This record gives sequence, structure tokens and C-alpha cells, in this order.
Amino acid sequence: MAEPAAPHPARRRPPEGLWRRRVASFGHAVRGVWSALRSEVHLRLHAAATVAVIGLGFYYGISRLEWALVALAVAGVWTAELVNTAIEALTDLASPAYHPLAGRAKDVAAGAVLLAALGALVVGALVFGPRLF
Repeated sequence: MAEPAAPHPARRRPPEGLWRRRVASFGHAVRGVWSALRSEVHLRLHAAATVAVIGLGFYYGISRLEWALVALAVAGVWTAELVNTAIEALTDLASPAYHPLAGRAKDVAAGAVLLAALGALVVGALVFGPRLF
């Protein structure tokens, strides 16, 4: 007599505590964003720009595609800034004294933020430029 088939992998119950850990990981992420907002002036500037862009989007009634482009641009800048903040913190921890490689790591991370911000500026100009001028 054949044994009953094992349940499909997608139907297995998650290990005890898995959902609790996943929910807690969101809490850690939110805490990280708030921590960066409190400590990073540039991130607060990005937050102000985000609020302004969202306000402009509602005021001008931009299309769904334009919202998608704006959302991707905003998310890209925020992501780059948060990664930059993390790299700076880890670099300071690993190399409290100046080291050329530590400086290079910080410069490259800052360059990523600059490129993301320039890309967002281009998206903003393409979406809002015709409406403003």
C-alpha cells in the first residue's frame, strides 16, 4: 500500500514564530528609516521634496503612469540615501581613523545618491515641466 503524498510545499504551515519574526523585521526596517530621518539632513530634504512632489501630483492630476514613474524615482532616491547612510555608519565603525579606502567607499555611496537624485530630477522635469511652464 502506498504512503499518502506529502502536502504540497505551498500548503505547509510555516514554522512557529515565522510570522512574528517577519512582522518584527518590518518594525526594524521602520525604526531604521526613522533613525536615518532623525540623523541625516539630506534625508529630511528628500522627505520634504517627496511631500512637495506628491502634492504637485495631486494638484496637477498626473496619470497612473506618471505616478508610477514618480514613485520609482522617489523610491530610488530614498533607497540610495538609506544605503549611503548604512555604508557611512559601517565605514565609520570599521575605520574610525581616516583610510583612503574608507573615504572611497563613502564617496562612491554618495555618488549613488547623486545619480539617483539626478534621475529623479529628470523624471520630475519630464512629468511636471510641461505643466509648470
